[in-house]
Amino acid sequence: MLIYDLSLPALTDLLRQWEQPAYRAKQIWQGLYQRLYASPSDFTALPKPLREKMAAEFSFLPFAVKTYQNSSDGHTRKTLFELPDGNLIEAVLMRYEREDGDEYSPRKVRHTLCISTQAGCAMGCVFCATGQMGFKRNLSSGEIIAQILYYAQILAQKNETVSNVVFMGMGEPFHNYDNVMSAIDRLNDPAGFNFGARRFTISTVGLAPQIRRFADEMRQVNLAISLHAADNEQRLAMMPVNKKYQIEELLDACEYYTAKTRRRITFEWALISGVNDTPEEAKKLAARLRGMLCHVNAIPLNPTKGFAGQGADRERASRFQETLEAAGIPCTIRMRRGIDIQAGCGQLAGENLKPATLNL
Repeated sequence: MLIYDLSLPALTDLLRQWEQPAYRAKQIWQGLYQRLYASPSDFTALPKPLREKMAAEFSFLPFAVKTYQNSSDGHTRKTLFELPDGNLIEAVLMRYEREDGDEYSPRKVRHTLCISTQAGCAMGCVFCATGQMGFKRNLSSGEIIAQILYYAQILAQKNETVSNVVFMGMGEPFHNYDNVMSAIDRLNDPAGFNFGARRFTISTVGLAPQIRRFADEMRQVNLAISLHAADNEQRLAMMPVNKKYQIEELLDACEYYTAKTRRRITFEWALISGVNDTPEEAKKLAARLRGMLCHVNAIPLNPTKGFAGQGADRERASRFQETLEAAGIPCTIRMRRGIDIQAGCGQLAGENLKPATLNL
């Protein structure tokens, strides 16, 4: 049994079955999520028989660290994990210099984690390496949590902490909705990891019913939509999900989300040279989004083996941004990170990596 799959009530119930007092569950919970203990032997405040029972009954590591790779600039690390069933997943740690007024990072740098929610992906987006590999299986809530704690433990060794978590790694988070939300709830627990809801971001290709469900739950977690096209024909050519949830239905769900929560929504846009990076496409997008509480996050397409398209150059990206902003739609051109080690958005494929030679 993976210990990170247990909520605090479930852990308390199990400890009760072991004829242990309820406070032992809280001790274990705090050890896991506050002190970042990684094995039963770390819980020195617990009786030895209980530690032995934990070692016999619980797994503390749901994957093996197969290898990792650091970007040439030292700001990005990608780790390849092997699950017990042989499936491979990847997660990424990115360092950013602190920006003025960044409330979440009092230190010199902030650390963003890009976490996987599935092994593979069923959505089949043609420009995404994960989509090109197909769907393997959902990750459990504990397997999702363990990726975050793995990096939290590494950062703690340098007296540093996780600043933000984005579910933009392998998989479609809303295709694994319950496990993703359970992981967030567990990490958000003030008695545990105490990671603020607004420091999480979920990125979805646009599963409209789940967007409405997410809105109804009134969560403070940030929501990002991978849009990438402003008309159904072009979007369907890139994203098969558009066959089931066309742009009109998707944007209707987004309007429902912003009206219900009063929270801004982010639309992600991979700028593909000559395809969706023109001023004409920007104008079509602006017409779609006019009046919505939103922001466009554009980034030149990251290269993948299975897609021939090229990312927009700086001039075309700037012109796209200027056209959107002239139409009243806020737009940011996002910084690309980890491209040399295939750690950028859309590049995670769970492939074997060469061992790293740099320290992060």
